[in-house]
Amino acid sequence: MSDLLRGGRLAPSRKEIIEFVSSIKCDEKILRHIIDINRAHVIMLVEKKIIGKNDGSKILGALQDLKEKTAPLLDVEDAHMLIEEEVIRKVGLEIGGNLNLAKSRNDQVATAIRMELRIEILNLIDLVVDLQESLLNLAEKNIETIIPGYTHLQQAQPTTFAHYLLAQFDILERSLWRFIEIYRRINLSPMGAGALATSSFPISRERVAELLGFEGLIENSLDAVSSRDFLLETLAALSIFAVDLSRFAEDLIIWSSMEFSILEIPDEFTSTSSIMPQKKNPEVLEIIRARMSHILGDFAASSTIMKALPSTYNMDFQEATPKLWDAIKTMKESLRMLSEVVGNLKVKENIMSRPLTSFLAATELANMLVRNYEVSFRTAHKIVGALVKVLIENGKTLLDATPELLSEVSNSFLQKPLVIKSEDLEKAIDLKSFIESHSVRGGPSKREVERMIYHRKSLLHQFRSEVSSRRKKIEDSIGMLDSLSNFYAAQENNRKI
Repeated sequence: MSDLLRGGRLAPSRKEIIEFVSSIKCDEKILRHIIDINRAHVIMLVEKKIIGKNDGSKILGALQDLKEKTAPLLDVEDAHMLIEEEVIRKVGLEIGGNLNLAKSRNDQVATAIRMELRIEILNLIDLVVDLQESLLNLAEKNIETIIPGYTHLQQAQPTTFAHYLLAQFDILERSLWRFIEIYRRINLSPMGAGALATSSFPISRERVAELLGFEGLIENSLDAVSSRDFLLETLAALSIFAVDLSRFAEDLIIWSSMEFSILEIPDEFTSTSSIMPQKKNPEVLEIIRARMSHILGDFAASSTIMKALPSTYNMDFQEATPKLWDAIKTMKESLRMLSEVVGNLKVKENIMSRPLTSFLAATELANMLVRNYEVSFRTAHKIVGALVKVLIENGKTLLDATPELLSEVSNSFLQKPLVIKSEDLEKAIDLKSFIESHSVRGGPSKREVERMIYHRKSLLHQFRSEVSSRRKKIEDSIGMLDSLSNFYAAQENNRKI
């Protein structure tokens, strides 16, 4: 513990104990925010005449020096005490000793975490939008590229690669909205809550929030210092996102295998075996898939840390915060890599010329019997199922079906066999016709996919504008803080001259 906090209630501590409880290395990530919080707090104290202008100018000058040249990490328990010790070293205890007047490390650390997290959330949104843009660019090139759609890992119905990519876009969009919603709850200031009960000095919490670019306050002071639900909420959203990205990576891994042979992953994102020269292993995607589990682990660990803590501040909190930064770092790195992979994916040629893919049209064949021959769907389902069974047992595909064979099979389910027109059968089992006939909103038809791509391009612009607007608000507020801090610091320098 810092010597500033010893000599009153407590005797000096031992070095190994200080090192054990210290968060100084993790605090590097929020050090600049702690300096900004102190600057905003001192400006407010001066404006409210709680401390004098001269003293405030000296403290701000010292903080300005720290901001321009960050102090080296010392043997103190956290960055808060490091900054206070440096200020006192520069301006003396009588003046610098008021740096922590009317505030606490409890409200300060909660504020600093929120300040860093709001930046990380905006950076994360940018990366998600980049991935979405890669998906749309690839979708535009594959609007008419038919691929098998799967349920239970069994070929089910035809779709297009563009249609699949748009599904991934929409999954990502839901996570984007979660991050935007979370941002609104993150960007609220705890400052002024003090240790837990605010202060008897007439401080202005609103002014500090304004100078730091917050959109409001965490009003109740107990809630302000004890709440870490914003941290858990962010990790929860990241966990959902991680599950979605893991499934996407899994699809690409499976589809690039020789058995499926739908996609080609560029060589630079793969490796080969040390012993089997034919191998092309999708290592980048496998690592992404694995690292998504790290994020789930960070959420589980943080939740476990928080679950039984008493109200207000506990040192346990500092063990959860690094989990948040680790999860965000993992997600950002994975998003950058996944965007590159997606941007370079290629669909293999002649996928749908493989004989077994003809069975993908079985549903439409049943639909055709309902539409053209007044057979109930459940009966049509049985007829087509029996037809497929006969064809497979004889080593044939749906392309080998004939009106005569279909009529023969239908005889077991109807009072009289169906007489099917050849052109009806041919159209029903044509995969391109299948795609174009599925033009219900959200379907794989060319018209619908083109409409969805157009709409989603406008969403990208909306998300980028949202991020830009929020960044500007923060920058404007910090710019105002810089101007005021420089003004007061300059007054002190003039006095020295």
